[in-house]
Amino acid sequence: MGAYIKAISYYLPETVLTNEALVREFPEWSVDKVAQKVGVHSRHLAGEHETAGDMAERAARRLFDEYTIDPKEVDFLLLCTQSPDYFFPSTACILQNRLGLRTDVGAFDYNLGCSGCVYGLAVAKGLIAGGIARNVLLLTAETYNKYLHPSDKSNRSIFGDGAAACLISTDGFAKIGAFGMGTDGSGAVHLILKTGAARWKMATGLSVTDDEGHVWHDDYLYMNGGAVFNFTLEVVPALLRLVLERNEMQKEGIDYFVFHQANKFMLNTIRKVCGLSKDKFYVNLETTGNTVSSTVMIGLKDCMDMGIVKSGMSVMIAGFGVGLSWSGTVLKFK
Repeated sequence: MGAYIKAISYYLPETVLTNEALVREFPEWSVDKVAQKVGVHSRHLAGEHETAGDMAERAARRLFDEYTIDPKEVDFLLLCTQSPDYFFPSTACILQNRLGLRTDVGAFDYNLGCSGCVYGLAVAKGLIAGGIARNVLLLTAETYNKYLHPSDKSNRSIFGDGAAACLISTDGFAKIGAFGMGTDGSGAVHLILKTGAARWKMATGLSVTDDEGHVWHDDYLYMNGGAVFNFTLEVVPALLRLVLERNEMQKEGIDYFVFHQANKFMLNTIRKVCGLSKDKFYVNLETTGNTVSSTVMIGLKDCMDMGIVKSGMSVMIAGFGVGLSWSGTVLKFK
């Protein structure tokens, strides 16, 4: 039994942080420098009391309204987040109740970042193929900005908060193809929030300076930008080849590419290394920034709304980052 994307929607918080406001905190930067480096002009920030669960709920409700979907049709709920409302219970269980889903549905969270959306599509496809569910609601939501140190100008310029919702079903407008995946936990330290969980439960207040001169605060998100950049240049071209092979396609048969929106420089470098034409490759972080697991669905939705992605097209999607983890597939639009 095939699995299809039937609906996509997303939610962005009301609060917006512009480059102009960011530069006022870091006068050594310029507005043009921030935009040129990461491709972001503004990003949305979750409210003080707004959680990933809140944003996921709002994305799901938009999906239901936009596509006239009855929540009672959902058989399974997946939530991808690294900033859950609680350690336990699962935020997905709470959302089952808040969204008015039936009680005979499955629901769970999974902790994955930039590749999480594509991983979720794979899980949803498996649930449908196994006859476990017919309609899977996949939600992605992240509030990375709550975990960034106020002095971390680099990451504050990159990341935005947001949530996306996708319904995967036995019918729909885009058939989900075969997947390529990968994991390299040896690089876990390159994108990490060190304290707060079982390994280091209590905040330490400590910080160190890495080889690139960036300050690593134990109690806040740390990203070794150089290491993550090198990782993507190594795995993404191989991932592209693997996804093409498993879908029995040639690169020329892909009409458009929507990859995780990490930052403008990284995406443009990936595009050149992979030999992809600029007019077939999505780059748009201007008003959202890097929303982690939600970037692919936000990008797909925007491409559909703008008429860039349409009926008859084959679109490759891919996510890569924290974990280290990566995944990709091909969507064939009917």
